[in-house]
Order: sequence, then C-alpha cells, then structure tokens
Amino acid sequence: MKNFPSIPTAPRALPLLGHVVPLLRDPLAFLNSLPALGELVRVRLGPLSMIVICDPELTRRALLDDRVFDKGGPLYDRLREVIGDGVVSCPHQAHRRLRRLSQPAFHQARLPDYARAMTGCVQEATDSWSPGQVLDVPAEMMATSSRIITATLFSDALPATAHGRLTADVTTVVKSLYQRMFLIPPLDRLPTPGNRAHLAARARLHGTVERIIAERRADGADYGDLLSALVAAHDPEDDRPGMSSAEITDTVVSFVLAGIESTAATLSSALDLVARHPEVEQRLHAEVDAVLGGAPATHADLPRLPLTERVVTETLRLRPPGWFFTRVVTADTDLGGHLLPAGTSVAYSPYLIHHRPDLYQDPEVFSPDRWAAPHPQPPRHAFLPFAAGARKCIGDSFSMIEATLALATIAARWRLEHVPGHRGRLAAAVTLELRDLHMRARPRTAAPASAVPAAEGRS
Repeated sequence: MKNFPSIPTAPRALPLLGHVVPLLRDPLAFLNSLPALGELVRVRLGPLSMIVICDPELTRRALLDDRVFDKGGPLYDRLREVIGDGVVSCPHQAHRRLRRLSQPAFHQARLPDYARAMTGCVQEATDSWSPGQVLDVPAEMMATSSRIITATLFSDALPATAHGRLTADVTTVVKSLYQRMFLIPPLDRLPTPGNRAHLAARARLHGTVERIIAERRADGADYGDLLSALVAAHDPEDDRPGMSSAEITDTVVSFVLAGIESTAATLSSALDLVARHPEVEQRLHAEVDAVLGGAPATHADLPRLPLTERVVTETLRLRPPGWFFTRVVTADTDLGGHLLPAGTSVAYSPYLIHHRPDLYQDPEVFSPDRWAAPHPQPPRHAFLPFAAGARKCIGDSFSMIEATLALATIAARWRLEHVPGHRGRLAAAVTLELRDLHMRARPRTAAPASAVPAAEGRS
C-alpha cells in the first residue's frame, strides 16, 4: 500500500498560499485539470493539505463509508459556524438519530401539500412579471425559492418584512462562506466589512428561526409544514424525546440555506440553458402547452412532464449547485491503494465527476435527451448532485419537484430571452451560481392563467 506522500501534488502551488489563488480565481478549470494527475491529488490551502478525489468509484466509496469519511474539513468547518450540527452537517455519531427524526418531514405523503405551496409561490411570482420586463433572473429565482422554502417550512409564520430580511441574510451568508474557507485565523475574526456583514447576517438568521420555533412550540398546532413535522418528530428507536430546540434550529437553518440558494441556482441555470438551445426550448414549450394549457403546473402533472424533468436533471449535471464538498478521515484507511491517516481532509466534486469525458459523451454540451432511452445511461456513481449513501440529501425529491414545477410553470406562461451584455457568468462560491443574468420576459399566453386550486385539477 502506498503512503500519503505518494499522492501527486497539483502543480503551480505558491509559497505560503499553496493553491488558494486558482481555487479562488477559476476553481472549475483547476478541478477539471486534476484527473490527469491521478485518482487522488493533493492540493494545498496555505499550510494545510487536502486530498481531492478525482475517480468516480473512489468518490462513491467515500460517500458510502460516512463513518470513516465523516462530514468535516475546511468547508464543513465553516458551514458549522452557520448551521451548527443539524442533520445536514452533524458528525456521523449524531446523524442516524437526526435523520430518523427529520425524515418524516419529507415523507411522500407530505409532498403533494408542499407542491401545492410551491405552485402558488411560482404563480404569484410569474403573475407579477410584465410583458417586455427585463428580469434579474438570479434575484427573481432567489425571491421565488425563498417564498417556497418559507411557505413549506413555516406556513404563514413569517411576515413579509421578515421574509425579505431572511432572503438578504441567506444571500450574504452564502456568498461569503466560500471565501471564508480560505481565511486562516485570526483573519476570519478581523473587523473587516465582509466579516462584520457575515456575522451580523448569521446572527439575524438564527434569531429569526429561533423566534419562529419558540412560537410554534408554544402553539402546539400542526400546520402541515416542515417545521410542524420536525417539532412533532419522535424516534421509535430511542426513548429520548424528539429534537431539542437547538437541534431544530440547526436543521431548519440548514434547510433554509440549502433550499433557497441551491434551487435558485438550478432554476437560473435551467432558464439560461433553455434559452441558449432553441430546439430544446421549442420542445419544452410544446410539452407544457400540451400538459398545462397555460395553467400553473401541479403535483399531478409531474408524470406528464418528462422533458421538463430531464432539463432539470441535465442542468444539475452540467452546473451542479453543490459543486465542491469536504470530508475528514476519522481512522487510518486505504483509498485507491493510498494510506490516508486519520485527520486527513479530503474533497470531492460533483462538477469534476459530471464533466469527465470517459463518463459522459460531450460532457460540456447541454443535452437533456442523454437521460432518455435509447441513450445509454451513465453509471449510477457518475451522477452526484445530491451525494450518495446515508448522507444523501434528505430533500432530493422535494428539490426535484420544486424545480420541475417552477420551470414548467414559467415556461407555460413566459419565454425568457437574453439581454445583450447581460448573458450571465458562472461563479463558484459555496454554490455554483449565475451572476449578471438579465432576461426579457415575453408572454406566451394572451392573459394570465386562472389559479388551479388543487393538485388533482388536471388528473
């Protein structure tokens, strides 16, 4: 077995800084250059070393062995400053219990009600657009996904002013997290404008969530939302009561950050990619016209929207919002014939895996039909937008339903076209997101569609 020093180091490391500059300047190109060096590649973050897993089989092995490859490393150390030890970020020893307590909130039986709230939020957003209006698409999608996550998490517990503040705080926190991953103490505690804004937004975000949880515990009613399910959760395998208020707070903050930012990034990219591919756009419009007839999409429509779902899936492959994650090795272990000592930081990248030409034909091409028969399907371990194993995203079905309903509802009513000079640029922060994407809204129907009150409206 080879030892840790046998792993090749990525070239062009700078003294003191290591590979911080390419990871900040052009991290996607840097990641895509690593597989040529080997299955495992060492990169340096200042004085620290991190092992990037470039091989899909080794990536899947690390994800399936969540006891040895535990949540941790530079990214999760920073995430825990914001989201604590909820189900998304907690160590292995706490995860099984929190997962059992959180899972009922995402039970299949609850999804139609969540979908109804999603449909209402997307319809409200698209009803507010005007013919010819130029939309700041990432901002619009952030506002829409924020309404969805607050509606499904909190029902009507969040006033409009608090909702706006919550969205702004999530944006501030998420946009600063990636940069903070490279800040070595005490630089992360200096009273710079960026640090002050991050800390203030983080405190407000927690304060908002803690207030709502306290009110909900005092109320005791079941509002049919995610928070009600978390408050009422009881673990049949454990004599202890359900989650503590602190555990609920950490879990809810995790859902807020992931649910708002990731969905907004997915929808922004999907709208951008569809507009860049007229043939896909025409087929998407034909599908939603045939199924929806100008009305908003509902949960009952999902089985008849296969192309819309494939557009979302291909968007998640080409531009996965969660593009880079870290883990920490908890015990000496062998990975790919290399001995990784306990305490080693490792990283994996869905973006890197999704863009390997040996796994995907023409990986840089947007091709929703690669997910349809008779096209050969990529190996299961080659598609990781929601990770894998016991730590697979708890809200994967929720997220797919949300993005599919939103994209279908928008496409049924509007055609979005790029505005010259604002065609968007891909930015890699904690999430992979589009910035400076402005699109003009062109109506596809003569008048706004009437609301569909129930999911079974077009069964």
